[in-house]
Amino acid sequence: MTLDDASGTPGTTGTPGTTSTTGTTGKNTAPDDYLERRTLRRGSAGWLLLTGLGVAYVVSGDFSGWNIGLSKGGFGGLAIATVLMGAMYACLVFSLAELSAILPTAGGGYGFARRALGTWGGFLTGTAILIEYVLAPAAISIFIGDYVESLGLFGLESGWPVYLVCFALFIGIHLWGVGEALRFSLIVTAVAVAALLVFALGALSDFHVDGLNDIPVDKGAVGSSSWLPFGLLGIWAAFPFGMWFFLGVEGVPLAAEEAKDPVRSMPRALALSMGILVLLAVVTFFAATGARGSAALQEAGNPLVVALQGDGEPTALSRFVNYAGLAGLVASFFSLIYAGSRQLFALSRAGYLPRFLSLTSRRKSPYLGLLIPGALGFALAAGTGNGARMLNIAVFGATISYALMALSHIVLRRREPGLARPYRTPGGMVTSSVAFVLALSALVATFLVDKDAALIALGVYVIALAYFAFYSRHHLVAKAPEEEFAALAAAEAELER
Repeated sequence: MTLDDASGTPGTTGTPGTTSTTGTTGKNTAPDDYLERRTLRRGSAGWLLLTGLGVAYVVSGDFSGWNIGLSKGGFGGLAIATVLMGAMYACLVFSLAELSAILPTAGGGYGFARRALGTWGGFLTGTAILIEYVLAPAAISIFIGDYVESLGLFGLESGWPVYLVCFALFIGIHLWGVGEALRFSLIVTAVAVAALLVFALGALSDFHVDGLNDIPVDKGAVGSSSWLPFGLLGIWAAFPFGMWFFLGVEGVPLAAEEAKDPVRSMPRALALSMGILVLLAVVTFFAATGARGSAALQEAGNPLVVALQGDGEPTALSRFVNYAGLAGLVASFFSLIYAGSRQLFALSRAGYLPRFLSLTSRRKSPYLGLLIPGALGFALAAGTGNGARMLNIAVFGATISYALMALSHIVLRRREPGLARPYRTPGGMVTSSVAFVLALSALVATFLVDKDAALIALGVYVIALAYFAFYSRHHLVAKAPEEEFAALAAAEAELER
């Protein structure tokens, strides 16, 4: 007997040569070689590559995007928002470290929620993650265009030809193979991190405290001051941009099936990634705003370059940082393409999305899981050219997934206290509860920043839920690792009754 979800509802029984569903109606068949045609290359990443992947997901956020938060909350508002969002990510990462050691599969957050919250919880979480990982590369490709234009490379301007080259070139590397892709990502990320440290040294030599609070004060805003020019509400509005210093680090567990010894390497990589990102956020934020002033950076597409040269002629340092900024943006773009493909792969393999999307090539790459989100991301970038809006939609999806992943940790701690946990979250449910509350607060903040973008994202989410409600939940594949894990939990619960 198979089971519908973690509540222990009886499902259907498979027959020889088939794969039974874990849905609520009937039986669905799949060939015996179903999983053989949907496998990833195992053992491709140790803790160092995983740590590099965690930093790579995020490092572009230090080069561009975060500074828009200055126009929402000023220096003080963005600083407080960054501290709060950093706390949210720290709590979430510790929670995910425990969950990824329990269930090291490509499903990541979807797999955790599937075990804790059932099929609906799994789909809600997986879809939210997918929104994040389709929209974030679209936003980053636009920021890459800004950096290319500022460098004057080949006379190119920011636009669809640059976005097309980004998607085509880096998806091609992923199709080559995961080991090669992660090594490329690690090298580019190391260059970007080194450049951030060099930037900080150069910018801090021109640091002026009075530049931090040079944005005019909105005297009509409640609680406004020189440090909070848009008042207390500005802190909340800056949440999505404080997140940009950390957005994506939660994607490390998506590499679990391709990792060496994921039970040990995953918690270590998550903790190290988060520590590095906190350091980079602090030095970048203070050095950039202190060197040029908050007002000059709040709308800049390449804020670190502006911080070094302002409206003057390029210097050797500013050009170096500009090239390195391009490397940082490429690292995050490249890594988020990887994360999106693995989330799509896992959801498709289990039947939540059309199954053909999880087919893998001879080199064990989910080629359709790379090509289709890539095509969608390119179309969004080329069609809008609005990086800030793409960023806000990505944050909308991210915050939903964070809340559900934190809730999954709480539910599993309460419902299955005896579950083997090779790694345990410091602070237990208190830690994940903090992440849960802050994630919901950040979700509301997306409506404060760009209500239209949040409503667009909500509409896409509703359409996806309708697809699940009327079709895919009746065609889930019990053989998928995340579904087997949930079915085992349900079977054990029934035996205990």
